[in-house]
Amino acid sequence: MKVISRLALLFVIGVFAGCSSTPSTRDFDSGSNPALQARADEDAAARAAEHARNMVGKPYVYGGNSPSGFDCSGLVHYSYQRVGVSVPRTTRSQLNASLPVTARALRAGDLVFFDQEGRKYSHVGIYIGDGRFVHAPSSGKRVRIDRLDKQYWQQHFVAARRI
Repeated sequence: MKVISRLALLFVIGVFAGCSSTPSTRDFDSGSNPALQARADEDAAARAAEHARNMVGKPYVYGGNSPSGFDCSGLVHYSYQRVGVSVPRTTRSQLNASLPVTARALRAGDLVFFDQEGRKYSHVGIYIGDGRFVHAPSSGKRVRIDRLDKQYWQQHFVAARRI
C-alpha cells in the first residue's frame, strides 16, 4: 500500500510541476508533429500582424472571427487566414499549435498569451512590434492596441509563441 501511495504522490507532484513550469524555448522538429508542419514564415507573420492592426476599432463579439466582430482567438484566426496560413480557432488550440519563444525574441506576428479571471491561457493577442500587441479585449470593447509593459498585461502574461 505504501508503494501505491508513493506512486500516487509522485504522479500528483509531476502533474503540478508540469502545470507550473515555463514552456521550453528549444527548437522543435516540425516533421515530428503534423500540427506544426505548416509554419508561417517571418513575412507571412508580419503581414498577419498588419491585418490584425487594420482591425483596430472593430467590435468584440464572442465567437466572432470576421470584421463584423472578433473575440481574441477569432482575431488571430482571421489575421493568419488572410495571409494563407491555417491557424486553429480557439485560444488553447492556438497555444498547442505554436512554438514557444522568449519574450525578448518576439517579432511581429507572434502570439502573446495571458491568464485572465483565473483561467490559464484564456486570452491571446498578436504582437506587432515595439512592445505592442493587438487584441480583442472583451464584451463591450473594441479591438485595440496595448503595450506589454503595462502593469496589467505584465501581471497576466504567461507565454509568447510563434506560428
